[in-house]
Amino acid sequence: SLEDRCNRILREMDGCLTARDRVGIQDFVLLDAYTSETAFLDNLRKRFNENLIYTYIGTLLVSINPYKELGIYSQKQMDIYMGVNFFELPPHIFALADNVYRTMISETNNHFILISGESGAGKTEASKKILQFYAVSCPSTRLLDNVRDRLLLSNPVLEAFGNAKTLKNDNSSRFGKYMDIQFDHQGAAVGGHILSYLLEMSRVVHQNHGERNFHVFYQLVEGGEEELLRWLGLERNSQNYRYLFQGACAKVSSINDKSDWKTIQKALSVINFSEKDKEHLFAIIASILHLGNVHFEASRGYATLNSSEEIHWLSKLLGIPTHVLREGLTHRKIEAKAEEVLSPFTVDHAKYARDALAKAIYGRTFTWLISKTNESLANKANSGGVVPDSHGVTQNGSESSSVTSPAFVLVETTNESVCGGSAELCENIKAAWDGLSQDTISFEQFCINYCNEKLQQLFIQLTIKSEQEEYKMEGIEWEPVPYFNNKIICDLVEEKHRGIISVLDEECLRPGGATDNSFLEKLEEKLSGHPHFVTASSGRKSNMFLICRHKLADQKTRKTLDRGDFRLLHYAGEVTYSVTGFIDKNNDLLYRNIKDVMRQSQNPIIQQCFPPTEPDSKKRPETVATQFKSSLAGLAEILMSKEPWYVRCLKPNEGKQPGHFDDVLVRHQVKYLGLMEHLRVRRAGFAYRRRYELFLKRYKPLCPDTWPNWKGTAAEGVERLVKHLGYKPDEYKMGRTKIFIRHPRTLFATEDAFDICRHELATRIQAKYKGYRMKGDYLRQKEAATKIEACWRGLQARKEREKRAWAVKVIKKFIKGFMSRNQPVNVDNSEYLAFVRQSYLTRLKENLPKSVLDKNSWPTPPPIMQETSALLRKLYTRHLVRKYVCGITAQRKAQLEMKALASDIFKGKKENYPQSVRQPFADTRISEQDMNIRVLQVMCPEGIKYSVPVIKYDRNGFRPRFRQLVFTQIAAYLVEEAKIKQRVEYSALKGVSVSNLSDNFLILHVACEDIKQKGDLVLQCNYIFETLTKLCSVTKNHKLVRVVHGSVRFDIQPGREGVIDFKSSSESMVYRAKNGHLMVVSVYYKCASTLVFVCQECSVLIYHPGEYRFNTLGTTIQMPLKASITSFKSVK
Repeated sequence: SLEDRCNRILREMDGCLTARDRVGIQDFVLLDAYTSETAFLDNLRKRFNENLIYTYIGTLLVSINPYKELGIYSQKQMDIYMGVNFFELPPHIFALADNVYRTMISETNNHFILISGESGAGKTEASKKILQFYAVSCPSTRLLDNVRDRLLLSNPVLEAFGNAKTLKNDNSSRFGKYMDIQFDHQGAAVGGHILSYLLEMSRVVHQNHGERNFHVFYQLVEGGEEELLRWLGLERNSQNYRYLFQGACAKVSSINDKSDWKTIQKALSVINFSEKDKEHLFAIIASILHLGNVHFEASRGYATLNSSEEIHWLSKLLGIPTHVLREGLTHRKIEAKAEEVLSPFTVDHAKYARDALAKAIYGRTFTWLISKTNESLANKANSGGVVPDSHGVTQNGSESSSVTSPAFVLVETTNESVCGGSAELCENIKAAWDGLSQDTISFEQFCINYCNEKLQQLFIQLTIKSEQEEYKMEGIEWEPVPYFNNKIICDLVEEKHRGIISVLDEECLRPGGATDNSFLEKLEEKLSGHPHFVTASSGRKSNMFLICRHKLADQKTRKTLDRGDFRLLHYAGEVTYSVTGFIDKNNDLLYRNIKDVMRQSQNPIIQQCFPPTEPDSKKRPETVATQFKSSLAGLAEILMSKEPWYVRCLKPNEGKQPGHFDDVLVRHQVKYLGLMEHLRVRRAGFAYRRRYELFLKRYKPLCPDTWPNWKGTAAEGVERLVKHLGYKPDEYKMGRTKIFIRHPRTLFATEDAFDICRHELATRIQAKYKGYRMKGDYLRQKEAATKIEACWRGLQARKEREKRAWAVKVIKKFIKGFMSRNQPVNVDNSEYLAFVRQSYLTRLKENLPKSVLDKNSWPTPPPIMQETSALLRKLYTRHLVRKYVCGITAQRKAQLEMKALASDIFKGKKENYPQSVRQPFADTRISEQDMNIRVLQVMCPEGIKYSVPVIKYDRNGFRPRFRQLVFTQIAAYLVEEAKIKQRVEYSALKGVSVSNLSDNFLILHVACEDIKQKGDLVLQCNYIFETLTKLCSVTKNHKLVRVVHGSVRFDIQPGREGVIDFKSSSESMVYRAKNGHLMVVSVYYKCASTLVFVCQECSVLIYHPGEYRFNTLGTTIQMPLKASITSFKSVK
């Protein structure tokens, strides 16, 4: 009915909406509450909880680090995303990489992918996945495979030399990387080029607690071959080198330095590093470690060297004479008029010069490594020389004299293009925006945050530019987008003469005593009143003004500034910087005479890093901040000339925990990465836009006029379609080639209707097709079935008649046999009786008794089988008995014999004997390993039969003492650790007395002929029945034990007797009575009317009130009282 159809449609629509609510929206542009940060985070959380780590904002990809393997980067996944429309499949980094690649090939223009995010958010992994995708998706030849391998293996080399462990990331990139991948007109990767920015050289000489130096140092020390380490003068211990142990975490569980060392060795070979190159490179790395161990001492106020061994290794590894090194590390060359004078260093200056040299060597070596890698990645179709980037800038930032790379020059004539991939710049913000959580933020973080301000400015400009161009091309009026323009912050940092960098450079160049505090005073003088700059003196005056001017400044998060701090109001929040070290880190000067020392090196790499042709003018070199500013300007110029694509990486929590989503941390990253601004720009006009052809192809089933085929143009078809769907005029616009939809709800309603329509169409098509196929089959089958049916019915009727006739015959014979079953065998009852016999035997087979004791499970036989049943039962009983007897082992037989002997001695005589029946006897209670070697040497020749721990009571004072009682073949020994206290030969043993009560006392009566001989032994033993049974067995005298009542007398010594009294009570105790006797009180053992039965198999059945307990040497089976016991014989 119509009502049922409507209800079904509503249920399907509810199902679609429920699924969308559970897994979130895969494109934030389609988010209704696009201005709400809470809705943004809620959508991220939903997708993260479903292991959907990728989400789009238009063409921008948001990636959340899952901190676990998801299995979404396989070869199969790559194949799925190759050549597919960008929004056709769920968001994935492969979709972005494929779309960039195909757009670049089709439009023959340059593109770049900018990957940004916090440390540990997955930037490095994202760049690796993009390179892996291109390695698989690009055309492959032997030459191209070599280029692919070099591109992939350049990553571990750069990570070894440029990455380090920080507090937040075990593999943090400590430099910015820009990689150009060069493609030919067929889309094959033919080369590449890498630029680096802002290597954190200060890490070479200093690491914070919990951090490490660059990976390569530890990989060399931990993974280097022994021969290599000897040649380099290194030891396999990182704690021996000052540049490696400052962070106190040389070992990291997530890093395998030995394995990484092998990877680097392989990678260097693939990217064309010769063995000599590797030797010289590792010599430089080792020389930096030796340089860090150079120690200076003060002599008359000046520095002197006290590290002759380290200087020796430096001289050997760098190829510099020892005296030249000593002079360069302790003196500075000063030019006075026409003369050069050597001025000795103080200890502090010498340490500064040493660390500056270490940083310079590592920094220039890193630059050489980049250049060497670029030579390997260069497009071989180009002429030799340094490969410039797309603006003719070489690796060191200088202008190239002639641009010869076809990847950049011939882009318009040969259809070659360049993809600037994986621009993984610095570490981005590293959570430094949160000024409240950082202890000290200094010069390096200032440069990184300045870099992010520039990238944010570039990001907004490029996004708005692309939106404006698309609107203009489609003929749709552009509506200005309100957003925060951070140009004012960039100018605050980089403006000439007034910016922070300019003020810092002035202070660094100013003669005299320029200090960090004087730099801060200069900033206060020039920047006072700036709405994004606060210091301790200016912050209180203009606090309210600043809050009004900057909407991100939150008064609750402001801290009281110290005197040496200043605060910048960045686009993502406030950051407080400490000026300590700004002057020194910005200068980072290497004295000229130390450069002269390095130019004398025989190491080929050092010779290239410190060339003789290097300008050596007396003019001071550019400061670090100015160099970084220039590099950043060049990067911005490069990026502005290319088509942008973005990957924004987020980390869900600080603890790297899978499945944990920290709302505060993620909100913080969303804020400073500018994701909400980007979303507002994309949603400023229209949330959704698609080409007419694609829109019509997908949604044409929703309109009868456009389904199944539209005869007119795509634009006219879309116009007809949206009118049928009831779009309001303000909900959409028609461009030249695309339709623009303003609100996501409009698209969602269309998509929901399409889902319902798709199911209905599929059902309708299936029904028509199935009806057509089945109708023909039905007509053919009907004719055949009619013929088969007639033949089959006749056959079945004949079979049924024969079957019934046979059944009547059998039933009649069965009835006759039953009626004459008690008569002798005859024709009428023979078959019935055979059936009875067979039935009984079958039933007997299934119900045979499992043991001799089972007397009830034998089935009752019919009269004809009574004699046979009795015979079978007798045979089966004998079979069970024989089976049991054959199954008894020699050890079990010995146990039964010993138990039988114990029964003869104690049964009915001693109260606690019944308790011992079910406890099996042990061969011995003390192993020979637990005995003293001297005692063993005495007793072993006689053959030890049994040993047990006992308590021996003195004959006079009855003082208890722990002893060991040992039975040999000849005598009994009483042993105290390493000493034999008494030896009693069995021939001298008159007997053994025990009481009838439940105590464990036994008295060994010894024949004493001499007054000097010791008397009888009074012993207490927990295994009394086992011990006495063993004694009787060894002595072969079963009447040796005597059970007494009341008391027993024993010989203290010849002619002197003692008495032991026995009685029962509620509590056991042993004490010396007032009459001098030894009183042994035992707990009264109540037998509880126990009855003992023994079966023919020598098993024991003990009856207790309410139940039987069947015991076979330790194995007890309980049976209810009503069980039959007719097969047991009473012992008593």
